[in-house]
Amino acid sequence: MDIAAWLRDLGLQQYAQAFRDNAIDAAVLPELTADDLKDLGVNLVGHRRRLLGAIAALRANVAPRHRLRRRKLHLHQLPIAGS
Repeated sequence: MDIAAWLRDLGLQQYAQAFRDNAIDAAVLPELTADDLKDLGVNLVGHRRRLLGAIAALRANVAPRHRLRRRKLHLHQLPIAGS
């Protein structure tokens, strides 16, 4: 994921250098908190809220790998309508 492009899409490209300087990558980004954003220099509340909303959307779209386990289903395990 291109963090600078993501910030640009949010209209917050002025923070790209701070994210780069602090090694914020696609693995770290979904875990950022409001306090982390303050530490990164995101001082405007509106900008923090916009970032936190976008981060929450990322979290919702990216399921942790341990939740992605596949399970084989056999026909006898499937519910039958009307039974």
